[in-house]
Amino acid sequence: MYITSAFDSGNIEIINADSSPVELAIRQDNNSDFYQWFHFRLEGEVGESYPLRIVNAGKAAYPEGWENYRVCASYDRQNWFRIGADYDGQTLDFTVELDQPSIYLAYFAPFSWERHLDLLAWAQSNDRVQLQTLGKTLDGRDMTLLTVGDAQAAKHRVWMIARQHPGETMAEWFVEGFLEALLDDANPAAQTLLADTVFYIVPNMNPDGSVRGHLRTNAAGANLNREWLNPSMDRSPEVYLVREKMLAVGGDIFLDIHGDEALPYNFVAACEGIPGYDERHAKLEETFKRAFEAVSPDFQTERGYDVDKPGEANMTIGTSWCGHQFRTLALTLEMPFKDNDNLPDPIEGWSPARSQQLARDILFPIRETLKIL
Repeated sequence: MYITSAFDSGNIEIINADSSPVELAIRQDNNSDFYQWFHFRLEGEVGESYPLRIVNAGKAAYPEGWENYRVCASYDRQNWFRIGADYDGQTLDFTVELDQPSIYLAYFAPFSWERHLDLLAWAQSNDRVQLQTLGKTLDGRDMTLLTVGDAQAAKHRVWMIARQHPGETMAEWFVEGFLEALLDDANPAAQTLLADTVFYIVPNMNPDGSVRGHLRTNAAGANLNREWLNPSMDRSPEVYLVREKMLAVGGDIFLDIHGDEALPYNFVAACEGIPGYDERHAKLEETFKRAFEAVSPDFQTERGYDVDKPGEANMTIGTSWCGHQFRTLALTLEMPFKDNDNLPDPIEGWSPARSQQLARDILFPIRETLKIL
């Protein structure tokens, strides 16, 4: 048996390869206590079973995320399926039965840096898309913005950012599906939107954390979704650069795409606790949620985060800062790492394909919300 994580977004440490089950541990994010993302390759004999144990699962960032969790696995890095796992409050145990000599195992289906670059290259080939490098990350990677539509003539401006937390790869799968729908000439919803709306899209807010195999932070150990009040080029250039662009062009809707470790549902969190939250905020939020529920069986509003009391919002969070700064609709969309318990999939759980479909469906609530602005 051979185990390696020496590749893009790889993360695992071998504690004891001679034991049964084999003992593994997830590395912490750099300069941070956060960890939960894992991604590694196992090579062995076809037909053999390999029991594995993640020994530090109980001290991960979100231990409740292991409850009823199933590991993502793939032989070809294209098609991902789930492997059952047992969590006892301390360790996560699962067994791999090899049908082929080598298998990839991950917390969720990875969205590689190469795929990210391919997505940018594909998008910019469309004459409605402008690609712009806003600046560099701490590791020297590009912070890229895609502008879709005519910024000069547009009546409305919509922002979408994804993957502030790099281990939440479903967020970039979502953006890929959204771009495919938005740039589809045969999609009447997209054509209607682009007639008077410009979209500012950042597919990956945390390139360094993505490549490093982090769950939640950038190269400096900063949780980017706690940096929006006072970002800096020294600690959080990713937020600083995007925030400066937002201040320059403004916006009418701000969508921040994420994944939630524990809750097996799709939902949004708004900015009810910000100073100045008013009836206009509430009307926009309600319009968006009702329209999303109407078009997507995967979206629901019954379960989600507790609503902040008035004046108690954390203003370092992107959605709170945007909702307050621009006095308009700002939402965090959360997707599950596990499955959507309202529509479970026994083979794949929540998946890249489901993330992409949810993104296609979000065109409708965006359009319905813009109608009342």
